[in-house]
Amino acid sequence: MAGNRATAEEFAGEALRRHAMTDDRLRAFVEVTADAATAAARRVDAGLAAGHPAPRLAGVPIAVKGRTGMRSVQTRRLCAAGAVPIGVTSTPRGPGPQTWGYTDRGPTRNPWRADLSPGGSSAGSAAAVAAGVVPLATGSDGAGSTRIPAAWCGIFGYKPTTGLLPTADPAGLTVAGPLARDPRDLAAWAEVVLGPLPTATAPVTATWSADLGHATEHLDDEVVTIAGTAAESLVDAAGLRWSGRPVLLADPSRAWTTLRDAQATAADRTAAAGLRADNDRLLTAVFAATDVLLTPTTPGRPHGHDGPGAHMSVALTWVFNLSGHPAISVPAGRTADGAPVGLQIVARHRADRQLLELARTLAAARIAPGPAR
Repeated sequence: MAGNRATAEEFAGEALRRHAMTDDRLRAFVEVTADAATAAARRVDAGLAAGHPAPRLAGVPIAVKGRTGMRSVQTRRLCAAGAVPIGVTSTPRGPGPQTWGYTDRGPTRNPWRADLSPGGSSAGSAAAVAAGVVPLATGSDGAGSTRIPAAWCGIFGYKPTTGLLPTADPAGLTVAGPLARDPRDLAAWAEVVLGPLPTATAPVTATWSADLGHATEHLDDEVVTIAGTAAESLVDAAGLRWSGRPVLLADPSRAWTTLRDAQATAADRTAAAGLRADNDRLLTAVFAATDVLLTPTTPGRPHGHDGPGAHMSVALTWVFNLSGHPAISVPAGRTADGAPVGLQIVARHRADRQLLELARTLAAARIAPGPAR
């Protein structure tokens, strides 16, 4: 994003043109704020013309998840750093958890295959980034809502360590995070939104788990093979060695749903707390023996616009919302029928810098083209 001498207004104008060119096909936005974007871009340009130091994200056009996203901490910090929001992206309408985006023009489409969902709930943000409308978008992740759309749209999605940012989620599971085509932009987001990250020791070992010990019934063999191949590439590129540590976690679904259920009984909450604590102890043992844990981001491929049915797209992501570990989805490749697949990288608490560097390492080793526009 840096190094281009175009003005902020020109950047914003180009993003708005790309939106206009792709909206009929993508439906990524529920509102485009062209006038506000132009005004914000002109303020950035005026500051630069007056000799003020260039803010970190001067003139970078971004998309913002959901109508409440404009008031979020991450959006305010991005704007303070010179980013220019061009509009609000689609999210599910509900009821209940969903993995697609709603607009009054129809569902948000996956940029790679229009018959497939882009994932959710950061649906429009992922589609807008993958299609090249903006380089960076805001998201949030309560069960995989940044990582899953990143995987299904062939881009990068990052869930920081829980607690690095305040959250409005009463259950404490939802974490703000970015989606980007280039992992360097995730690092720029972290610098602006999170501030200086703790120094992390370079990783030495990695562990692979296709199912985390509980998701076997949801696995798609082709997805697992593609993600596993990307994991091999990462280990080779980063100079890691494999650890044989088994990962045998309990299915977190009961604990996650109980924590989000205001009507849950005291007995239910006690059982959920016990399950969560057991998985936390198991993960502590895993990360005592290995530096990074690698899994497919989702156990299966993107579903159609009729919904996922009984398939649990969150089966490999939501345990890390419960545990608080940082996790990132990186592009792993595509299935034979053109559906993107993600590789999930998970690190110890507060080892976010390590994750971001590993994402850059894999991106340098595996350069993949974006979807046709």
